[in-house]
Formats: sequence, structure tokens, C-alpha cells
Amino acid sequence: MAEVRKRRRTLSLFTGAGGLDIGLETAGFAVALCIEMDKDCRDTLAKNRPRWRLSRPGDVHELSPREAMRQGRFREGELTLLSGGPPCQPFSKSNYWVNGDSARLEDPRSNTLGRYLDFAEKLLPRVLLLENVKGLVFSGKDEGLQLLQTRLNEINERHGVAYKASVASLNCADFGVPQSRERVFVVADREGGSFAVPEATHHPAGSPESGNGEVHRTAWDAIGDLDVDAWPERLDPSGKWAELLPSVPEGENYLWHTPRGDGEPLFGWRTRYWSFLLKLAKDRPAWTIQASPGPATGPFHWRSRHLSTAELCRIQTFPEAFEVEGDYRSQHRQIGNAVPPAIGELLGREIRRQILGERPHHRASFVPSRRGDCPDPHPTEPVPEPYLKLRGAHDDHPGEGKGSGALRRADVSGEVSP
Repeated sequence: MAEVRKRRRTLSLFTGAGGLDIGLETAGFAVALCIEMDKDCRDTLAKNRPRWRLSRPGDVHELSPREAMRQGRFREGELTLLSGGPPCQPFSKSNYWVNGDSARLEDPRSNTLGRYLDFAEKLLPRVLLLENVKGLVFSGKDEGLQLLQTRLNEINERHGVAYKASVASLNCADFGVPQSRERVFVVADREGGSFAVPEATHHPAGSPESGNGEVHRTAWDAIGDLDVDAWPERLDPSGKWAELLPSVPEGENYLWHTPRGDGEPLFGWRTRYWSFLLKLAKDRPAWTIQASPGPATGPFHWRSRHLSTAELCRIQTFPEAFEVEGDYRSQHRQIGNAVPPAIGELLGREIRRQILGERPHHRASFVPSRRGDCPDPHPTEPVPEPYLKLRGAHDDHPGEGKGSGALRRADVSGEVSP
């Protein structure tokens, strides 16, 4: 087994806290080298996987592919897998919400996608695996995918290979992750093979499909045993909206307190970002863990507090003994940016099966077990008096591209506002 795994080596770009690579390792791949520049991420990797090599330097723009081959101890064409998730801010839904129809490929942060392809051309691995947010292939705005396939075509012509991008869009909850988290994975085989999205293994409770398989894992399945009446003070919410949070029911967000909700009419419909005052529901998968939390940014615990690092790791399916270095904000960022190891394992097994022609085991190592003791929803509290002054008629958001922020950006760019 050791010899077989040695031949299945992967180079990890933009490794982060290592979620994707932990999953790939469990699926039978050996991590030859990790390229990651963030100090806290490097400390996290060194703490949890001391045998993994960390490149020096850690900046992918300063390390040449040839030097990566030297440090990873492999030659051109010998690598089985090049994996990585280039930073995705230019293609994210939150970036679109804030910046509208933004530059995307002209955003300097999108250069990381090009650097991934630089490594692909120099290393010519058997398989490319690239993770990103759904915005990479956003309907009508798929410049990222177009760039990817254009570059792959150029690589094919220059080197006589046959990379072709297969896009796998999935919700992690459908594969046992106790979190609704939509991501896109692009897989390309050097020999021209295709990659199909595996069939879902988990389904919503009560759905027709759930009778023939597993049901979605819930927040309670993941962290119910950590539910206590007392917690560290640092997990208490702060800021302008902290005292309003207990009035929001489990599984809801600020929309509860709009004219279309069942609470008080404190906000206009869709005038805030989705994660504003967003709370977990015990009996459902968690909402997507964010990488950049703010004082009012959820998901919050059903007890109206921030989630602990241990709870965040559980929801992302990190191993129980996993330790994240840095302060709480850095820990949250590392975990929120990670690919759940359960998904890394799934993809690793499917790459072995579909592309490498192997027959790996099908055991899901990181999926939490079901708990049968889910209690009733946590009670809500009345809206505190200071917030009641916000009651009244509030306009709904006028629609994408028509909000005040989008109109200000149009004015600055010289366009005429409608």
C-alpha cells in the first residue's frame, strides 16, 4: 500500500489549513509539497501534519514550478494530482453583492488562477483538481472557466496532452457534511478522460430519496454534544446588533424582522446581506461557514453566540484532534476558507475510480454519525426596546444593480444612473 500511495502524489497550491489535502490523503494520495504563504496556515499545517513538506518560499508567485519539483522530489509528468483552491474573492457571491458586475478577471486577486495554470503547464500532472466558489462558472459570467479551458487548450497544443475541464458543482450537505455549502470543482485528465459528479449520498429528511439512503447530517449531529449553558466570554456577540440576535429564531436571519417576516418590521426586505443575524437550526445542516466574520455575520449558534473553534471544525468535518493556530479571527478564517475534508476524500476516491481506473474503498471517514436526541428549538426573546424605534415602513431592495451602492459605482465610472 505504501508503494501504491507513493505513486499517487499530489502537489497542493494555496493549501490553507489543509482541508482538501487531509481528505485526499485519506483517499490514498501522498502530499508531496504544500505551497502556502500565510503564517498561521503554515503553523496549522506544521502542527497537524508535521511530515508534510512546506515550500520555501510559501508565496506561489515567488516559487518557480521547477523549484517546487525539486522540493517535492518529483519530475515533470510524474505527479498524479495538482490540487488547489485559488483565492476566490473576485468570483464570490459576496463580492458581487458589494461590487455588482465587477472586474472579476481584471481584479488582481484573480491572478492566482493564472498561476495555478502556470504550474499545470510546467508539471503536467495526470489530473488537475481546482476548487472554487460557484461564481467561477456563474451563468453568463463564466470568464474564469473560459480562461481555464483556453489555457488548457494552449497547454494541450504545446505539449501533446489532452486536458479538458469537467465541472462538478455540488452542495456539501448532499455528501454527509453537516453544512449547506455550494462549491465548484474543476477536474481535468491529462489523457482526455471526463469526470462526472458523483450521485448524492445524503438527502433532506422526509424527501423521497431519503428512504433509499442517508439523510442530511444536521448541526445537532455535528455539535450537539458540545451544547452547554456557559461558554467563554469571547464567544458573546458584540456590536450594534448583539442584543437583537436572541429575538431571531433558529434557522432564520434578519429577514424575520421585515414586513414579510413574522417578527417586527425593523428592516426592508433583502436590504442586508444574507448572513446578517443568521442563526443555525439544530435539525438542519448548518449554513455556510464564512471566512470573514463580522460582529453581526453568522451563522451564529442557536444560543445567540459565536461558534467556537471546535464547533467550526466539526461543521467543516475536520478530524477531532485537529488544532488551528492563530487567534480566533485567524482560526475562523482558516476554517471558513477550507474545503471540508469529507469532500476532499470523496473527490480523491472518485478521481481514483473514474480517472485512474482503481477500486478504492467507499467508507466516508469524516461524516458525523446521526444523533437521536435533538431537542426543540431554542426559545426566542422579545425585541429589546431600543430596536423598536426602527419599526415602520421599509422599502424592499430594488433589485440587483439598482441599489444605492451600485448606483454610486455607476456614477464614479462615468455611466449614467437610471
